[in-house]
This record gives sequence, C-alpha cells and structure tokens, in this order.
Amino acid sequence: MDPNGSRPSDEAIVASDRRRRAFTFVVLLGVVSLFADMTYEAGRSINGPYLALLGAGSLAVGIVAGAGEFLGYLIRLFSGNAVDRRGAYWTTAIIGYVINLFAVPALALAGNWPAAAVLMIAERVGKGLRNPPRDVMLSAAGSVVGQGRVFGFHEAMDQIGATLGPLLVALVLALRGTYRHAYGLLLIPATIAVAVVIVGRVVFPKPERFESDGNKGGTATEGPQRFSSTYWIYLAAMMLVAAGFADFPLIAFHFSKAQIVTPGMIPVVYAVAMTVDALSALLLGALFDRIGALTMVAGVAMALFFGPLVFGFRGAGSMPAAFVGMAIWGLGMGAHESVMGAIVAKIVPFRSRGRAYGLFNAGYGAAWFAGSALLGYLYGVSVPALIAFSVVVQAASLPFLIAVARRFKASPSGTKSS
Repeated sequence: MDPNGSRPSDEAIVASDRRRRAFTFVVLLGVVSLFADMTYEAGRSINGPYLALLGAGSLAVGIVAGAGEFLGYLIRLFSGNAVDRRGAYWTTAIIGYVINLFAVPALALAGNWPAAAVLMIAERVGKGLRNPPRDVMLSAAGSVVGQGRVFGFHEAMDQIGATLGPLLVALVLALRGTYRHAYGLLLIPATIAVAVVIVGRVVFPKPERFESDGNKGGTATEGPQRFSSTYWIYLAAMMLVAAGFADFPLIAFHFSKAQIVTPGMIPVVYAVAMTVDALSALLLGALFDRIGALTMVAGVAMALFFGPLVFGFRGAGSMPAAFVGMAIWGLGMGAHESVMGAIVAKIVPFRSRGRAYGLFNAGYGAAWFAGSALLGYLYGVSVPALIAFSVVVQAASLPFLIAVARRFKASPSGTKSS
C-alpha cells in the first residue's frame, strides 16, 4: 500500500517488477564479468613471461600483443553490425565468451610459443566478439535502472575480477607453482563465467524487451538509423582522450627505470588504481544519471593531472606523487569504462547500438593504440614532451565533450539530438 493506505496500481506493480528484473539481469552480467575478468586479466599478467619461457623473442611478444588488440577491436565492427541486423545478442555473446575465456586455460597445454600466440590472439578476438552484444543488453536494462548506474556497476565488477585474477596467479607462483599450473587453475573462473552467462540466456531470453517495455517510443523495434552528429562529436572527443591516456605498462616501465617504486610495489600501485577505478565507476555512474554528460567532462578534466604527477618526478622520494597520480589515473579509467558506454546508450536508438558500440570501441581502441605508441616514443625522446602531449590532447577533448553535454541538456533523452 502507498502512504495514503490505497493499493498500488497495476501499472506501478508492473513497473516495479520490470525494474526488479532489470536489476537482477545487471547483477547477473556483473557476476559474469567478475569471473571473466578474473580469468583473462590473470592470464594477461603472465602472458609475456610465458611466451619468453616458450622461446619467443621480444619482437614476437610485441607482435602478438599488438595483433591481439588490433583484431579484438576490429571484430567489434562486424560483431556490432551483426547483432543489429540479426538481434542474436545472446548467441553472439556466448560464442564470444567461450572463445575469450577457454582460450586462457588452454594455454597450459601449449607446447610451443606459436601455439600459445594463437590462443592469446583468440582470447582478444573472443572478447571483441562478445562486447557489443553485451553492452547493448546492458543498455536495455539501463533504460529501466539508469544507464550510469548500470555501466558503473558493471565496471566495478570488472575491476574486482581484474584485481583478484592476477593476485590468484601471484599466489600460485609464490607457492612454487608453474605458469601451466596457473593457467590450468583459471579453468575454474572461466567455467563459472560461461555457466552464469548460459543461465542468463535461460532466465532472460529477450533482454531487449527491457528497452521496449520502458520506452513507449518503441526504440527497440525501430530499424538501424544513421548516427547523429552528437555521436560523431562524442567519438572524436573520446578518441582524443584515449590518445593522451598513458597505458599502465609504460607507467610501470617509468616507475622501474626512474626508481620511483620497487618492482615489488608496482602491483600495489596498480591495485590502488584499480580500487579507485571501481569506486569512481560506481560514483560517476550514479552521478551521470543526475547530471548527464557533464560527468564525463568532470572526469576528463580531473584526469588531466595524472601525467605530471606520474611522469614529472623521479627518484624514491616521488612515491607519494606516484600514488596520487595513479589514483587520478584510476579515476579517469573509471569514467571511461562507466560513463562512456552510458552516453552512447543515451544518444543512439536501441536498434543501432550494436553498430554504435562496435564502431565506437574500434575508434577508441585505435586511438589508444596510436597514442600509446607515440607516448612510448616520446618517453625515449623527452619526458616533458610526453607530459605536454598527454595533457594537451586530453584537454582538446573538453570543448567537444561540453558540446555533447549541452545537447544532453537540450534533449534529455539523447536519442533525438541532431
């Protein structure tokens, strides 16, 4: 009953049930992501040394890593387009999860480095295949629960898994286990993740109905549409952000070379960043549902300062600055991984979101790859130039993000922006 003692209407009951089911669906996919990230992030933490152990040189390691990332982002274009045309969200996602996750424990059976390389590349391709349909399904639930909350919660679960996985591998190695033992043990979280995603398919066979039920405009049944100018402005902005955002391997290289932290402390610094990432994803996701795209403006503006703090100091006395810089870096990552996907869901109709996520992720990944290569080059030439490039390129995204935020204000639904 409501406060006046009357019974809730049938419409209120239906809305409450829809919200409960949408929230359950988001939690279920969050559990999948926790165990999935636990699996492949654990594997990625030892892939380099494992390839070297099998006889691969540094060039081969670099090519394998680069090829995996490139193909993983490239296939998102095809995966996103396919799910928009066919609506096979679960089928595409499950195939992707199976390839993505079972390729990791299979590395325990690799007899030589080329075989291991194929499995490592397959893992990235599987992830690229399943990401667009997963994000589309999450966005459907987000139309009921709130896009920011949904993507923020999902990113938090990602980072919990991304922290637990490498710690599990470290424990295995500390107990004098081998790399093969570590990879083999990862069959457990991989199996759990795939089992839970299959349960999701059974319990929620048509997650796209969350969108059609929650939006009387019927965006879930419209055919693919051309993307609005808001989408392209937003993509350009986030490509600038990605190009100027340093990847952790370069940061870890700097910490070691500049003797800022000991090698044993580098994982601790990374864990601090991942903790901030998870917490900020939750907070920024909830804030997005209140103030819209201004959340991303604030996140990017605050993250500008990680470069000077992380790369601007040398020597052991700079450890406090390094921790603060990595915390800010983690905040930026939390904004990227939570608010970024939520904004796409707001500015693209449902039936075009597979293509939208696929193209967006491909563009973002390409800019990240190119920016990382340039930052690596600049590090060897001039650290001040690296810092300047990082700050200036990210700052250049702010006018574009502000323009997107203004369009949100003019059109709260986002889907009618021109």
